[in-house]
Amino acid sequence: MGQVGQPAPYVPAPQLSAHKPGAIPLRPLGLGDMYDAAFKIIRFNPRATVGSAVLVAAVAMAIPVLVTALLGAVLDLSLTGDLATASPSDEPLAVTGEDVAGIAGVFGSLALGSVLQGIGLILVGGMIAHVVAAAAIGHQLSLGQAWAATRGKRWRLIGLTFLLGLATTVLITLYVLSWVLVAVTASGWQGPLVYGLVSVPAFIAVMLWFWVRVYYLPVPALMLEPIGVFAAIARGNRLTRRAFWRTFGIGLLTFVIAQVAGSMLSMPVSLLSQGVILGVPGEAGVYLLVVGQALASVITAAFVAPFTTSVATLQYVDLRMRKEAFDVVLMERAGLTRS
Repeated sequence: MGQVGQPAPYVPAPQLSAHKPGAIPLRPLGLGDMYDAAFKIIRFNPRATVGSAVLVAAVAMAIPVLVTALLGAVLDLSLTGDLATASPSDEPLAVTGEDVAGIAGVFGSLALGSVLQGIGLILVGGMIAHVVAAAAIGHQLSLGQAWAATRGKRWRLIGLTFLLGLATTVLITLYVLSWVLVAVTASGWQGPLVYGLVSVPAFIAVMLWFWVRVYYLPVPALMLEPIGVFAAIARGNRLTRRAFWRTFGIGLLTFVIAQVAGSMLSMPVSLLSQGVILGVPGEAGVYLLVVGQALASVITAAFVAPFTTSVATLQYVDLRMRKEAFDVVLMERAGLTRS
């Protein structure tokens, strides 16, 4: 027994931990929580995340590989390799209509494959949003279940992406046109200089605001709520209100990590394919170059798309938990509480 007048020994109070039925604790998330959850989701459900991205990218990039093989069977693609390795001191190469068709076919097929891959990855992003939402409450979606979950929203998702891309293009075009107007009307260099000093920081600020408040969160909102395209844009805007800098910081860091990691993963294949065309002349070099570029694109998509989409969806979930007590809803869905 302790002596009279001495304080009782300190006993730490029990710590209340957040419920964690799945990949995330059901409380407002920190950066570490989001990244830990994103990697866990990718690791423990690779088919519906990395697998879906690889499948889409591989199918899309198979197009330039097949087109190049077919063109090599009917046309002479050797000039394409000569153009890639030619130096300024070499004599001009005679270009025929067949050569132009071969060059256009090879690079056009690469462009087409990239466009189709982009469209496919839009749908993959919608699937991953459902995968993340399910993982938050301890459920694991298969590839087929994730695809089925996007039913009824696929065309809306493509339309949303097109609308956001169009809005981005309009903003950039208007800024370029303003520069053209200044260049035409200015009588000296002072006007364009002052305009550049004022407009460039302002334009960067506008684009960053647009990215965070308009562009960043509509996709998970569209996929996980019963709303349409314009409502999803408005939803993303409301969720990021008074959370701009936090959303921007996590989104920017995620983008940088994804791009650096994707480049490092694909760099060996990309450099090898570019080196091949220097050592392998003619059609074989062209074909190996296309194969290498397609493979590098698939490798990049396999990491970048699942990681960035997972983190964006987790930010959406986090903002809803902070502003709308969404953690209570998730607990009900996980069966931890009764509605």
